[in-house]
Amino acid sequence: MRGLRRRLIAWALLLPVLTLLLVACGDDDDDGGSTQPQGEDLNITLGTKDFSESILLGELYSQALEAKGIRVNLRKAIGPTEEIDKVLERGGIDGYPEYLGIAVTVAAGQEDAGSTPEETYKLAKEFYAGRGQAISQQTPFQNVDVVATTQYFAQRRGLATIEDLNKLGPITLGGQAPFETRQQGLVGLREVYGLDNIEFVPIPFGEQYRPLDRNEVDVVNGGSTDGQFASGSYKVLEDTENVFGFQHVALVIDEDKLESLGGEDFMQIIDNVNRRLTTGAMIAMNRQVVIDGQDEAAVAAQFLSDAGVV
Repeated sequence: MRGLRRRLIAWALLLPVLTLLLVACGDDDDDGGSTQPQGEDLNITLGTKDFSESILLGELYSQALEAKGIRVNLRKAIGPTEEIDKVLERGGIDGYPEYLGIAVTVAAGQEDAGSTPEETYKLAKEFYAGRGQAISQQTPFQNVDVVATTQYFAQRRGLATIEDLNKLGPITLGGQAPFETRQQGLVGLREVYGLDNIEFVPIPFGEQYRPLDRNEVDVVNGGSTDGQFASGSYKVLEDTENVFGFQHVALVIDEDKLESLGGEDFMQIIDNVNRRLTTGAMIAMNRQVVIDGQDEAAVAAQFLSDAGVV
């Protein structure tokens, strides 16, 4: 009996040590450290603009965050920067993916958005910091505004650059309504290229290529990562004066919410997604959504899986 009692006492003394060893081993992961945020309130509300690429970005962020245990409420298709930025300021959302040139010229109201991507990022970061907001690292891809037409129209009228539109008589340009009044839009095109021959036709974003194909408008405003460009049917006119600036993407987020979600650990999750978003990857995903009719959530899930993010 005395031998049994001694063995029981020995096991009782060893048990706490073994438990500590098991916990310590369980803290390790393949990356040499956990990126699981340690905040108490692991909930966030993200928003998106009202077009498919923005919704796709929202899905990419949401699914990557949820894979790390953060519960995401995704409010889709809120509206352009002029609307979604106000929702962010009112606290209706905690963050959203934004194009940084638009952030500087529209949200911040600055005329000069910088002459390099780095300058644009710096200006955006400073603006948001002044409002108590932070931004992630920017993506490799940018979806910069473009003026495009059909290959047939461009060849027939000898169009290669935006300035070439001056050679034509009155022309129609179709695009989303905010483009008409933006400096990085029709206002800038008229000031820089002298395009006083343009009649603007408002068309919901994403629907502009159908009237272009039907010759209902001559040229359209689009984005450089539009899935339609994968077909080769359209000609993007070169913006030789860089009116449209630089439009890399970053997540804008309220600083207090960021800290409650783990600060740097949270941003590592977003940056891990962002660095994989090349121009080719975005055009391919946009084509799946816009041309092939797949759901943004499904396309995002497949991309994140193939990339090894989730």
